[in-house]
Amino acid sequence: MATRSSSKSIEGFYKQKKNTTTTKKTSKRKSPKHAATVGSDVTQPMALISHGSLDLKDDYDKNEEVLRQFDMNMAYGPCLGITRLARWERATRLGLNPPKEIEGLLKGGEVQAECLWQDRV
Repeated sequence: MATRSSSKSIEGFYKQKKNTTTTKKTSKRKSPKHAATVGSDVTQPMALISHGSLDLKDDYDKNEEVLRQFDMNMAYGPCLGITRLARWERATRLGLNPPKEIEGLLKGGEVQAECLWQDRV
């Protein structure tokens, strides 16, 4: 049975000492300002650099950007294992009101039919 006096003995048993002496280490090396920006090559890992230039920009147009936003909007259901047009039609059948411009882009046939995550997940 635990009593008040035994709790004090536990405190004495588990003694904790805090480090009261703090040493401040000063580094003479300064980190570069804005090193993680696209224009800086200071901290870019070698995986991002290919053929002498930064490989951060994908080659897709404004239509593909709109379709990628549609892919990432989970309000219209999952996009894996289904084409973008089939996903748009399913969302229409379910009454989710997907944007009409997406239908026009997909039926135009000049864009990629598969979603952003196809063959990546």
